[in-house]
Amino acid sequence: MTTSRRLVSGTTLFLLILMGGRLLTAQEAPADSAQTDGVTRGPVTVEKPDPLKRPLSDKEKRDQQKALKAELKGVYKKWVDEDVRWIITDQELQAFKSLSNDEERDQFIENFWLRRNPNPDSPENEFREEHYARIAYANDHFAAGKPGWRTDRGHIYIAYGKPDSTDSHPSGGSYERPIEEGGGNTSTFPFEIWHYRYLEGIGDNIDIEFVDTCMCGDYHMTIDRSEKDALKHTPGAGQTLYEQSGQSKQADRFSGGGLEQLGAGPLSSQNQSKQFDRLDRFAKLMAPPEIKFKDLESFMTTSKILTGPPFLFDVRTDYVKVTNDTILVPVTLQIKNGDITFTNKDGVAMGTVNILGRVSNLNHKAIQTFEDTVSVQVPSELLARKRADQSVYWKSLPLRPGLYKIDIVIKDVNNPDHIGRWQRSLNVPAYDDDRLASSSLILASSMERVPSKDIGAGNFIIGDTHITPRVPTGIGVPVTFHRAQNLNFWMQVYNLGIDEKSKQNGATIEYQILDVATNKAILETQELTSKTNPNADQVTIEKSLPLASLQPGKYQVNIKVNDGITKQQIAESAPFIVD
Repeated sequence: MTTSRRLVSGTTLFLLILMGGRLLTAQEAPADSAQTDGVTRGPVTVEKPDPLKRPLSDKEKRDQQKALKAELKGVYKKWVDEDVRWIITDQELQAFKSLSNDEERDQFIENFWLRRNPNPDSPENEFREEHYARIAYANDHFAAGKPGWRTDRGHIYIAYGKPDSTDSHPSGGSYERPIEEGGGNTSTFPFEIWHYRYLEGIGDNIDIEFVDTCMCGDYHMTIDRSEKDALKHTPGAGQTLYEQSGQSKQADRFSGGGLEQLGAGPLSSQNQSKQFDRLDRFAKLMAPPEIKFKDLESFMTTSKILTGPPFLFDVRTDYVKVTNDTILVPVTLQIKNGDITFTNKDGVAMGTVNILGRVSNLNHKAIQTFEDTVSVQVPSELLARKRADQSVYWKSLPLRPGLYKIDIVIKDVNNPDHIGRWQRSLNVPAYDDDRLASSSLILASSMERVPSKDIGAGNFIIGDTHITPRVPTGIGVPVTFHRAQNLNFWMQVYNLGIDEKSKQNGATIEYQILDVATNKAILETQELTSKTNPNADQVTIEKSLPLASLQPGKYQVNIKVNDGITKQQIAESAPFIVD
């Protein structure tokens, strides 16, 4: 007995480790095992691996996946294959197919709709109701030998809703090509062009073309605008302008291997340069909409308490008229680099901020949502100097006149507890045709003309001007300029009167820089709109003034417009500080 106790504390402890902690009984020990000091030692036996824990072969993995798919029957299979086919992401689909029982699937479906509910506090899920209403509409209007939800038009309608306008040619026939398609007259198959003013994550002014080449009612989405041309393969018929003038041949349309077979024309090079843009847009339209920053959405839709240090940032909103029904609302975020957490790798310091924004109407329905990632990269040795600077993010939102609420949440990616939230109301103005009006008066850090190819598109671009607005650090707080900088200001004036005889406007624009401390004008000047843009009812004011001659202090830009035709006046002002 004494020997046995010594064994457990010595040699057998080593054997226990080798055999996974399992002691051999006397019956298991071999009869001819050697004995030392009265202790029997036999050969080590290795246990067989658990067949349930061994790695699966490729064939077994494929069989397992087939078994999982086979389990999706009845309502669950219909839900995946039909109900949410065009909106479920690849990650969600993979997760759903990996569930093992109906209870888990029911919970997944409930959370799927909750993640998309624009108003989580409402007992009804507006997104789900709208989604199934779109499916019903698609089945009623787009069926073509198959259910409407399976067609390309049904797909786009279910994913993005009703287009803002539709150009429909249900019988095809004679068609005068626009110049960007080569010009000239031809005959077409039935086709439709759906126009969306804005699609989140895709862009502004989206045109989607559908063509019924089989003449059976099954319109398919196409990248090639020449696909609707019924005479494309008929020699000598439906020629473009260049083909009519002998500058190109009809056979040239099928050479070159481009996306579109429009043939040579005045805008051929421009069409060719946009092929990748068309491919990218097509891919985005066919993909389900992504839900990128759901962790930030919880801070937006509920009164969730921020547990980490507050991530402070400033926001500026402006208003610019596009049409009477569409107002451009540039939203500018300003974040101090010193508040961003940077990581160093290979001599480069990088900070990353996720931004999620949502515009809602008075019924708490989400009108627009934007999400983006802003990265700040700087050589590590310059990081200390860069921390004193600020980073600016810009998002342009087309909205109808009315009252809205805007929520913005940002997260410091390298410090997940560092969350910031901003919430305000937006009163988007209406610009009546008979009333003199103006856009916001924007004081900008920089202002410059952009190339013609960038007009109206891109960050910080309004019309043909690149503008970086200065963002105040609080409501009513003036923006600050240094004496070595220029004061840039921008504003548009709308609905100027036009004289019936001369067909010209007749307004006077007065500019003033006021010293707030002394209430004296430092600079006063004026100009006539009839000298700058005489035949337009809209003018753009763009001025850049050096500040070197001004002493440090508080100032104000005043702009007054007197319309001599309509006898109306408007005035705008903006304070600023020179340090």
